[in-house]
Amino acid sequence: MGKSKHIKQILELFDKSPVVDLRSIERIIGVKKQDNNYAKLLVSNLVIQGKIKKIIKGKYSKYDDHSLSVMCFNPAYLGLQSALSFHGLWDQASVPVIITSVKVRSGTRDIFGSNVMIRRTDKKFMFGFEYVLDGDFYLPYSGIEKTFIDMVVFKQNISDDVLMNFRKRINKKKLVKYLTAYSKKTRDLIMKLYIGK
Repeated sequence: MGKSKHIKQILELFDKSPVVDLRSIERIIGVKKQDNNYAKLLVSNLVIQGKIKKIIKGKYSKYDDHSLSVMCFNPAYLGLQSALSFHGLWDQASVPVIITSVKVRSGTRDIFGSNVMIRRTDKKFMFGFEYVLDGDFYLPYSGIEKTFIDMVVFKQNISDDVLMNFRKRINKKKLVKYLTAYSKKTRDLIMKLYIGK
């Protein structure tokens, strides 16, 4: 009886949240962190049955959308080429690019059979993003101004077309406000690129 009750509660949790961590499941079944074998067994069985999927260690979802992996690295947001595509600044498809201040390995990861790129930044630069509806989920995306800054900071290639799109859509007041968090050298480089001189 207890096991089926727990499974029902766990599956209800997955109905409420697109990403669930192991600690939330441990709280539902009332086990201590040091004695979490039962929670791991329940989760493992649900994965084997195909009711949930493992995103990364300790994080699970009933959906197989690799963009949800951004919720596994909080604080984090989708930026760079992901944000360019989302905001319509370019027409190319791109893999999700997650920018986070969490101490994780940077680089490409395989999530649900698709590549996801992880980039790290200092926590003082974790601003300029908001949760927006993308498909069925609200996901954190960097705004246009922050995307422009990140493209320069992470030394990404900006084509002439994309640069023109940035110049048309950037809110200069917001850009200047965001740049106060960066060094003078970075501010000057970004403003020079924005103004075009």
